[in-house]
Amino acid sequence: MKWFRIATEGATTDGRNISAAWLQQMADNFDPDTYGCRINLEHMRGMLPDGPFKSYGDVTALKTEKGEDGKLQLLAAIDPTDDLKALNDKRQKVYTSMEVDPNFADTGEAYLVGLAVTDSPASLGTQMLQFAAGAGSESPLAGRKQRPDNLFTAAIETEFDFTAEPPTDSGPSLTERVKALFRKHDAKSEAGFAAFREELEQTLGLFVEKHQALADDLNARPSATDFNDLKAAHDTLQTRFDELFQRLDNTPRHTPRQRATGDDGAIVTDC
Repeated sequence: MKWFRIATEGATTDGRNISAAWLQQMADNFDPDTYGCRINLEHMRGMLPDGPFKSYGDVTALKTEKGEDGKLQLLAAIDPTDDLKALNDKRQKVYTSMEVDPNFADTGEAYLVGLAVTDSPASLGTQMLQFAAGAGSESPLAGRKQRPDNLFTAAIETEFDFTAEPPTDSGPSLTERVKALFRKHDAKSEAGFAAFREELEQTLGLFVEKHQALADDLNARPSATDFNDLKAAHDTLQTRFDELFQRLDNTPRHTPRQRATGDDGAIVTDC
């Protein structure tokens, strides 16, 4: 699981400070089943799923850790949509800003209720937020909050990297185990020989498992005879299809009309 830093204690927001206690509360209290934190654009929540202000993913987990400066940081695990990945590939919306509810559900503790990506940190920076705090209900950011008491954090650059993580190391290969086994072989004592024998038996057991798995895989595959039978049947069907298509191509699509034989030219009147 990859983690991305989205906040550091002390960041100035709305005239208030992000305390270490708030960050720890958000990490401890976060539960997507209780309240999910969606990722949006510029703290704008659109109504339509195909507009520019749709959701761009979800925060799936939070944790805290100390930074090099000794300050507490909040890190988020993110499940991005393809649209967010595309923005990131183009180096767009590389800053994040949190929406924090300092008294979530009347618990008296902070909770992360939203995370925005933005390209203009100045628009959500310290000066803008302090101005917004002094403007009260006239704040240009007031309409973007879920609750009036919520606050937006100053946008910080977030190093997103959504590339797949390398597979975890599954241990030494069978060849490496055998080489290591004989490198440390010690038969100078009975105990050394017994240990060598036990590890050798375990290694040979792995050989048996690998061989059996390979044998089962080969047995599940069609034999050369089965393949030749299938190929012969395919060739026969191909020949018959070609003959059928050729016959259809040369067959008139409509039944021809009977040829007119003519008459003696007399006019017959039915009175």
